Amino acid sequence: MVITENEHLWAVRYDDCLDNVLDSILGQWNDVAWLRNFFKQNTDDLASYFKITDVNQAIYDTIEDSERLQCLIMNISPDADLDKIFRPLENCRTSEMLLGKEKARLRNTPRHASWLRIYAIKLEPGIYIITGGAIKLTRTMQEREHTLVELARMEKVRRFLINNDIADKDSFMDFLNEIL
Repeated sequence: MVITENEHLWAVRYDDCLDNVLDSILGQWNDVAWLRNFFKQNTDDLASYFKITDVNQAIYDTIEDSERLQCLIMNISPDADLDKIFRPLENCRTSEMLLGKEKARLRNTPRHASWLRIYAIKLEPGIYIITGGAIKLTRTMQEREHTLVELARMEKVRRFLINNDIADKDSFMDFLNEIL
């Protein structure tokens, strides 16, 4: 599903979901009941990594950061540079790779580093397909099940693109035209 009118940002809609993945994660990040449950289940990570013990503060911070991140992602002018929003998933990666795994997060948050992440595959400079998102409360994604799921989703989408000979925007658009 296309997110921006200039076709620079797309979001996956998985077979078992009604909404595209961006709408789903933004909905979760603004759902107080969902957030309360999440932070209660992950209270140790919240306290150890972010030094926050108040679940209500974590909920408030998440909703506020979610709104800021949504504005950053959704209110993009046609000439905006998505490459300034998305960065390589692996902090040590220094070169471009075919269908690279990327992440977007808020920078310069007032209270603490943002734990919200939006994950995507980079088709080519400035063109991204969002595969999911997560609240990341640990140093690495491998430490928790919910972030491991996001890693698997990114790899599944990347494999799908490779298996269907999609390596750039043109081949992606050709694929979409064939299936529609």
